[in-house]
Amino acid sequence: MTTITGPHLSVRFQAATLAAHCKMLAAGMRNSRLSGTAILAKVTQLTGQKYKRGQYKAAIDDLTKIIEAYAIREAYAIRKEQ
Repeated sequence: MTTITGPHLSVRFQAATLAAHCKMLAAGMRNSRLSGTAILAKVTQLTGQKYKRGQYKAAIDDLTKIIEAYAIREAYAIRKEQ
């Protein structure tokens, strides 16, 4: 069992999961439980930027920036501990 602790790790995991889902939607794959609009609404909650239907590539770019920012923050924290 995997446990994700800490607020910054959960945000990074959410961003990675949503980015992967947006990549599948951009490729034409559809989910039977969540519509593209629902996924973009969740991305909006995370990024604070609104997306119109079909703007999956813009959402992926914004989520990638969040993932990279948290990775840099995490690497800095590890270096600071050493």
